[in-house]
Amino acid sequence: MIQTATLAPDDIGLAAAAATLRAGGLVAFPTETVYGLGGDAGDDMAVARIFDAKGRPRFNPLIVHVAGVAQAEQIAVFTPAARDLARRFWPGPLTLVLPLRAAAGLSHLVTADLPSVALRVPAHPVALALLRAFGGPIAAPSANPSGRISPTTAAHVLEGLGGKIAAVLDGGPCAVGVESTILSLLDAPQILRQGGLAQEQIEAALGAAVLAGHDTSARPVAPGQLASHYAPNAGVRLNATLAEQGEVMIGFGPVQGDLTLSPSGDVVQAAANLFSSLRAADVLASQRGASRIAVAPIPNIGLGRAINDRLSRAAAPRS
Repeated sequence: MIQTATLAPDDIGLAAAAATLRAGGLVAFPTETVYGLGGDAGDDMAVARIFDAKGRPRFNPLIVHVAGVAQAEQIAVFTPAARDLARRFWPGPLTLVLPLRAAAGLSHLVTADLPSVALRVPAHPVALALLRAFGGPIAAPSANPSGRISPTTAAHVLEGLGGKIAAVLDGGPCAVGVESTILSLLDAPQILRQGGLAQEQIEAALGAAVLAGHDTSARPVAPGQLASHYAPNAGVRLNATLAEQGEVMIGFGPVQGDLTLSPSGDVVQAAANLFSSLRAADVLASQRGASRIAVAPIPNIGLGRAINDRLSRAAAPRS
């Protein structure tokens, strides 16, 4: 166990975080989606520490965060479509899976030895300031134990990884609240993970429908493709309109519960509240001796797709 420092997002804190990364240490930092667990993407030992801290399978690749398109093009081969999407949506909650350049300089662990890489430019001032201070690409999955609820505050990070990582930059709560949308451009455009950028926005930008979904039994080519993920300790039941005995209820819109994702039925608000609500419901279930969390139906449009993706994985059978 090590003492995990909490750093302020000021010049002193950013300098300390960048120095920790250069020394091969791990620093959690805020993005607009969730907190990421950052390590030097070119350092094999640093990336190995990410997998060890999270208990993450080594075959599951990581997202590489960069400060801008110019840095991204040094790592991956961009098509005209990829450049257009980057121009429209970066910085922002979109991850692009692209062919890896031969001289990219990334640790082989980042890509799980695949010939592709997942890249994004985060839209959070602290994340961008850290990337600039560090001066290179940062590998960063969500800053939580593998398979568990993703963190949207520094306190969530410390709850799951305190004593296992060097530091966390406290930038307050994350605004989007679900991870980035992952779009593969290796062949026909395909959404591998629904996320903070709605499928409809991507399709409007491309001027065509995109494939969505993936084979969860196949080897992942990007993060977020495992069938069971984002899981609280209690079981999860979906599309519930009333709580059954032994359940804590999370409501949405007109469906009331012990907690609610959005009283007005706003999917943007619901996405921002999703992971914190699952955490709060898990605590309440433990206090009550309840075995399950029931969640109200969420419309499968816009960010509702990402919410339902996370909920379906949270409810999936666990190995």
